[in-house]
Amino acid sequence: MFIQTENTPNPEALKFIPGVPVLETGTATFTDAKAAKNSPLAEALFTVPEVRGIYLGADFITVTKSAESEWNLLKPSLLSIIMDHFVSGKPVILNTDNAVESSDGGDSEIVNQIKELIETRVRPAVAQDGGDIVFRGFDDGIVKLELHGSCSGCPSSTATLKDGIENMLKHYVPEVVGVEAVQ
Repeated sequence: MFIQTENTPNPEALKFIPGVPVLETGTATFTDAKAAKNSPLAEALFTVPEVRGIYLGADFITVTKSAESEWNLLKPSLLSIIMDHFVSGKPVILNTDNAVESSDGGDSEIVNQIKELIETRVRPAVAQDGGDIVFRGFDDGIVKLELHGSCSGCPSSTATLKDGIENMLKHYVPEVVGVEAVQ
């Protein structure tokens, strides 16, 4: 098994691409070892003390580290854990409690337009950088988005939200007046 790594715009996050599916559907975010109890892979990655977050996508794993640690010291341990996990045949996740899902019932036409734009234009682009952006609401012209993986805590996330996503949404959906990140 050969696992590729890719840098992300966030210097504290690194994208690992194992060359096999990671999650069949949805995504999952883990911010600590306690939250990772449902994922043998995330739980194993959290045994490395410098790991601060895990994001699981369809075909990649994004690991966020502490600011004080160095990738050249952490990467061998993380590669070994990921390889051992996939070779063992253990499931990546035991249930989908932490999976990010979208609801499709009863949304207004504006909300459906916003969700469609995020799903088709935004999420694929940020997934290439090891992250995800999930729609969380639309109130008084403000689109609320939750950042995951390398997007969470990324120095360029504000620029991405304001200059990229906000401008695109305003162009296609005139009712949008702004975009903000939520936890």
